[in-house]
Amino acid sequence: MLLELTINNLAIIASLRLEFGAGFSVLTGETGTGKSIIIDAMTLLLGGRASGEMIRTGCDALSVEAVFDLGAQPSPALVALLEEQGLADEQGALIVRREVSRTRRSICRINGHVVTLGVLSQVGQHLVDIHGQGEHLSLMDVHQHVLMLDAYGGLEPLRGRFGDLARELGEVRRGLAALRRDERELVRRIDLLRYQIDEIDSARLTEDEEEELRAELHLLGNAERRMELAAEAYTRLSQGEARSALDQLGRTVQALSELSQLDPAMAEMSQQAEGALYQLEDLAHALRAYRDEIEFDPKRLAEAEERLQLLGSLKRKYGATMADVLAYRHSAQAELDGIEHSGERLAELYQREEALLAEMSAVGAELSGRRHEASARLSTAIEQELTDLSMAAARFAVDLRHETAPDGVSLTETGGISARVRYDATGLDQVEFLISPNPGEELKPLARIASGGETSRLMLAMKTVLARIDPVPTLIFDEIDAGIGGRTGDIVGRKLRSLASDHQVLCVTHLAQIACYGDAHYRVTKEVAGERTLSQVAQIEEHDRIEELAVMLGGAATEASRRSARELLARRGG
Repeated sequence: MLLELTINNLAIIASLRLEFGAGFSVLTGETGTGKSIIIDAMTLLLGGRASGEMIRTGCDALSVEAVFDLGAQPSPALVALLEEQGLADEQGALIVRREVSRTRRSICRINGHVVTLGVLSQVGQHLVDIHGQGEHLSLMDVHQHVLMLDAYGGLEPLRGRFGDLARELGEVRRGLAALRRDERELVRRIDLLRYQIDEIDSARLTEDEEEELRAELHLLGNAERRMELAAEAYTRLSQGEARSALDQLGRTVQALSELSQLDPAMAEMSQQAEGALYQLEDLAHALRAYRDEIEFDPKRLAEAEERLQLLGSLKRKYGATMADVLAYRHSAQAELDGIEHSGERLAELYQREEALLAEMSAVGAELSGRRHEASARLSTAIEQELTDLSMAAARFAVDLRHETAPDGVSLTETGGISARVRYDATGLDQVEFLISPNPGEELKPLARIASGGETSRLMLAMKTVLARIDPVPTLIFDEIDAGIGGRTGDIVGRKLRSLASDHQVLCVTHLAQIACYGDAHYRVTKEVAGERTLSQVAQIEEHDRIEELAVMLGGAATEASRRSARELLARRGG
């Protein structure tokens, strides 16, 4: 739901901030006051075309920002899109902003993150439907027609089942294509994989070997110096030309022992010296053993260096570490097994392809049949709504057709003729809404012939029929009153208010018979300040609302028009 809209420097709007609530809101005002600019702002915010001409004269940039409340149960498709783009907000809020400059590129932001215009447009499709002559109109998107039809007929689970089968068939066919590659290429690939596997296996690698080798090389390369240092340390401890450290410490221990007999207070110090003597003797024994174990082994040194070179060569070919090399070997073996058993795998995939095509044929045929039934019901319901909206002569139909494709799904058409038909994740049918708004005209694609007022009323008719299953929370209607009078306007107003029980509805209107049904009423005015024209919007209540409706009814507020305005408000229950 749209909570707040802020517009800065757009056309004749300098600065505007509007707050909206649930239910049905109407915007009214004289022609040229700027009502359409608010629609333009929303269209721009939802990914519509931008240009520097939109920027208020004398300003360098414009901005439009809206705050949306996604509610307790937002559209799963919207949630998935936001999570995929890293735009989700834990509070369930969505702040959408667009900035247009005369000198730099347009900037789009969602929850503070800069996004592409494409992402902005995708997100916008889940937030708002604008029905009028604008670009952001879901009814004009032919790809949405099948989704609307299935929503009306409760066919999403069946379509989802077909989509799962179609996705699996795509995977199977990609597998078949990979296995049908040039046979000589496969032979070369087999030879290469076997060579690589043998090269890695013959090295008998372990993940920790390289570190162990480097440590061993360090010791082997420094054997002579190690022996020199160990010998020097041992000699100074126990074999010095003068008195050795052990000899000196032994004499110290003897002296302290005698001293402790003369002065018992020195007993602890004597014990410490004796302990140090024992530790030094152990150290001397260990140094001698270490020295004696050191060997010069040029052969082993050469072997270790050669082994390390081999490991380096394998890393350059197959990975940065030994673990990577071993992982490459595993994947190469898996690929080789797959190629060597490609004949068996090919047969399995062909069998699965046939099974999937047969199941898709059955599910697709069932889905098509139920769509025909739903189409008849939808056409009747919408034509009834159009009759209420002063379009009694209009005819509405759903075009369901099949297109042939050599790699399609086999389907038995009416008359027993079997053909291969094109498919996608939605099924076998190409779905498009058709309309004949006037008597004597043939049914034509809706997107090509409907005018602004007609599309608004058509969408109102469709939204009324589809209200409870339509996932778009906010609907904006512009020019819905084009070509209709007060009596039809009253019907339109009642339908819009009814629609607002399931959606947030905003409507720009010139008809008091529609405006009176609004739960909230906003008046758009224009004034000249100095040499600048400014557009302002304010929510009006009670007396001001009666005055506005009176002006809409008679061109001027008179007692008669005020009395009529009160009657309109009374008719709607407030």
